[in-house]
Amino acid sequence: MSATPARRSLAAVTLLALLVLSGCTAGPTLHARRIAAHQPAPSAAPFAPSASPSTSPSTSPSATAKPTPGSLDWYVSQVPTFPEAPPPQPVPLPTTDAAPFWHRLPTDQKVAFITIDDGGLARPNDVADFVWRARIPVTMFLNSPAAEEHPEYFRQIQVAGGVVENHTINHTSLAGRSYDYQKREICGAADRLEALFGRRATLFRPPFGEHDSTTLKAAHDCGAKAVLHWTETVHEGKVRYQTPEKVVQPGDVLLMHFRPALMDDLLAALKAIHRAGLTPALLEDYVL
Repeated sequence: MSATPARRSLAAVTLLALLVLSGCTAGPTLHARRIAAHQPAPSAAPFAPSASPSTSPSTSPSATAKPTPGSLDWYVSQVPTFPEAPPPQPVPLPTTDAAPFWHRLPTDQKVAFITIDDGGLARPNDVADFVWRARIPVTMFLNSPAAEEHPEYFRQIQVAGGVVENHTINHTSLAGRSYDYQKREICGAADRLEALFGRRATLFRPPFGEHDSTTLKAAHDCGAKAVLHWTETVHEGKVRYQTPEKVVQPGDVLLMHFRPALMDDLLAALKAIHRAGLTPALLEDYVL
């Protein structure tokens, strides 16, 4: 996996800037995925994992000793080697007053997308390191109260290459609610997340996937370019397919949550994408 050319060319400059600004309450989004398998944890440098000469993420940390199963080095060693991602072809957006609703992105490029929801239940310690070292492009759909309670945790993942998007304030079903209620939930979360992470959310996922036409209108009015559902879920290291094909298709969106087994879920998603002959890509590279 590798970042797009524009993102690669900016990665070094952006990383230096983040090292200087690591004490700030909010920083720019970084999609840095050219990273080695041998480097210190983000816990040693809270907002900017340090880079070292690039090696394959599937290389074991030692030529003489295998990593301990369940350790961070073991997870990194299990990541498959992916084909180079194609240059992104952004998806055309409708020119209406409502955001489109997609179960999968309408693209035939050989890519799939990893998304992580919520943030309030569990936050495994090694996730930022794993995202950084294995070059995993992830989109985080966060509830704003969880983000406000644990901003440094999500900021570490942001620096490692993750992007923060909108999942409402209170995580309640929006379908059937008034426009004003839905707009407060969506715009309110977007405002809070922007204050924390320095970027306005451009994608929205309704809680439980439940939505109506009012949701799509309110999401659009709050700055969302698209509303995302999913085509696979991943829980406790198992991929559950929502379609009869039982294989990840181009444009598919894989859903998991910030839960105790998130490391296993990330690895399972990567392996499923690899089995399908696809490469993980970043949603925000396709919805501009």
